[in-house]
Amino acid sequence: MIKSIIGRKVGMTSIFTEDGQHTPVTVIQAGPCFVVQRKTVQKDGYSAVQLGYLPIRERKANKPMRGHFKKAGLPPMKFLCEFRIPDEINVEVGEEITVSSFKPGDIVKVTGTSKGRGFAGVMKRWGMSGQRDSHGSRYHRQPASLGPQGPQRVFKGHRMPGRYGGKTVTIRGLKVVGVDSENHLLLLKGSVPGWKGSIVKIQADKP
Repeated sequence: MIKSIIGRKVGMTSIFTEDGQHTPVTVIQAGPCFVVQRKTVQKDGYSAVQLGYLPIRERKANKPMRGHFKKAGLPPMKFLCEFRIPDEINVEVGEEITVSSFKPGDIVKVTGTSKGRGFAGVMKRWGMSGQRDSHGSRYHRQPASLGPQGPQRVFKGHRMPGRYGGKTVTIRGLKVVGVDSENHLLLLKGSVPGWKGSIVKIQADKP
């Protein structure tokens, strides 16, 4: 059974577990996904499965993609993601993958794109405290010294203003606390990168 799926982040809420614990959870509408291609070690050099998510009209896909999906006997889909899987797992092209592959208690990792915040200063980007706001100070939200006097240069990796967010982020060790197969929903304990409505990849995390 493949424990990998593509979904869309719905938002956050909180639930009470069976033992009465108040738990914050992220709601993800995952699947149904379809196996578009199976890659094997013998043919491709590695073992993976390609999943498609959210069917679209045929006219919205270009000619190469229409041929790719036609070969699998599936309609064109908006999102394609590839997941590495063990070579011994038997998966057929066209097979449907749903949240029923997961169960409460599973540990998963989620990959998404973090919220883009544009060009940000050191206080917002790195959480620096800033300088004084009184007594003649002219540096309120600016960084202090950029480097030592000796080498007369700024060391690589120095925390400075710059582009903040908008990067691919993977959160590991998230626990599945609820599965709603009827509505294709997964409830994960903790936060997931991205904004509401963003696409995320969910797969089983290694213990």
